[in-house]
Amino acid sequence: QVQLVESGGGSVEPGGSLRLSCAASGPTFRRLAMGWFRQGPGKEREFVVAISRSGGRTYSADSVKDRFTISRDNAKNTVYLQMNFLKPEDTAVYYCAAAGQDRPPTRSYLYDYWGQGTQVTVSS
Repeated sequence: QVQLVESGGGSVEPGGSLRLSCAASGPTFRRLAMGWFRQGPGKEREFVVAISRSGGRTYSADSVKDRFTISRDNAKNTVYLQMNFLKPEDTAVYYCAAAGQDRPPTRSYLYDYWGQGTQVTVSS
């Protein structure tokens, strides 16, 4: 069993930055692909970014490409989401997820574990 705990959410003005963290419990973190998803008000959950087990490969949704960066520290069992140039449409609850495979999926139903989510609000 893997538990995921997100942190770092909050409110920021358009154009600002936030860094989310997701801490994973258990010794299997380095065997898990990790992803970030988000769910905005009245919207379905959508893929944001993902990273392979070693961190050598990353994948991003077109809507966040060149603005959001995912990284991981396997020694700390933590994955990060650096969000720059935030827009009001980035407002959502952001979820960390883990999948027991190397290539990280972009479909939410392929992830095995989920965190509780952290709110990000972008507003002036």
